Amino acid sequence: MTVSVRAIGVAVPQTILHQDEIRDVFRDQPGRTRLAQRLIGAAFDASAIDTRHTVIDAFDHEVETTTAAFYDAAQRQVLSPPTGVRNDAYIEHAPPLLLEAARRALDAAPGLSAADVTHVVTASCTGFFAPGPEYLLVRDLGLDPGTERYHLGFQGCFAAFPALRAAEAFCTADPDAVVLVVCIELCSIHLRSSDDPDVILGSSVFADGAAAAVVTGRDTGSSAPVLEFDGWSTALVPDGETEMAWTIGDHGFEMVLSGAVPKLIGEHLEIALRPLLAAADDAPVSSIDRWAIHPGGRSILDRVQRGFGLDDELLAPSRTVLREYGNMSSATVLFILQSLLDGAPADADERVCALAFGPGLTIESALLRLRAGRA
Repeated sequence: MTVSVRAIGVAVPQTILHQDEIRDVFRDQPGRTRLAQRLIGAAFDASAIDTRHTVIDAFDHEVETTTAAFYDAAQRQVLSPPTGVRNDAYIEHAPPLLLEAARRALDAAPGLSAADVTHVVTASCTGFFAPGPEYLLVRDLGLDPGTERYHLGFQGCFAAFPALRAAEAFCTADPDAVVLVVCIELCSIHLRSSDDPDVILGSSVFADGAAAAVVTGRDTGSSAPVLEFDGWSTALVPDGETEMAWTIGDHGFEMVLSGAVPKLIGEHLEIALRPLLAAADDAPVSSIDRWAIHPGGRSILDRVQRGFGLDDELLAPSRTVLREYGNMSSATVLFILQSLLDGAPADADERVCALAFGPGLTIESALLRLRAGRA
């Protein structure tokens, strides 16, 4: 039996951050040193991001804000609410996005509906509440109360991979299983003004979004394209543990995103992919038709492209998501896979390599087959 992703749905908040405008806001904050102002300008301008989305509606001058504790629009000042206030924003704003992405995925899955879902797997690293996101999906989508529920917390940008691996395992164990995987991240509620280069880098790339995938091995009689699972690999980069980290502080979750991360990834990526390609009959990199690379930042995409000698066309889906949405942590790679799935020709039969990077420093990779479903 072959397990595959049948559909992906995504959702983003309505408030849009235009990169040049939000750059000026952060650069002009009171107390920023001249060096920090230059770093902010450089980081935002080099990000290859045009727009991002945020639940902090105080940045939208045309709406009545519910997030005034985050931004004083009259003074153009980024505020620093305590962690409890930030988590309250997560509790308020995560559920609507979570449900929107899930409904879109289910609506797009041929021959399947909410009534078919047997397992729910959620992932998030930007907030906490209980009963959690997986509970809300069962309750608000009207799923069977006996639906199995699992939540992966605080794993960072690579969490979609263990969530999808778990879904494949459930479907392999039970041929009738249908798993709903949902990643929800509100990174922007933790952004803050600072002179610290790592904080500045994070402020220039992180954003909010949700993505859901419907995974099953069932034969639904559909000929729509699917993404079949074909292999997984996990690798830890030596000496990378302190270069990317995510801790809880008194004024939000504190992201360490070192400028050394792209270099470390570039140096170890080939080694990290070696077991994955070896398991696929020693498939060469040149045999991969499409790539879905988590855009932790422009420089990470540049490193991967140079390291494997990839054409611009192969990086286009990742760069497009980065440009239009920024880095939405665990949800981001599903946005890229959605673009591949939705744009696939009816006779598709292509090998896809997906990559994501996160705390550890961890490199997660997967081989998938983009192909037409079997009617």
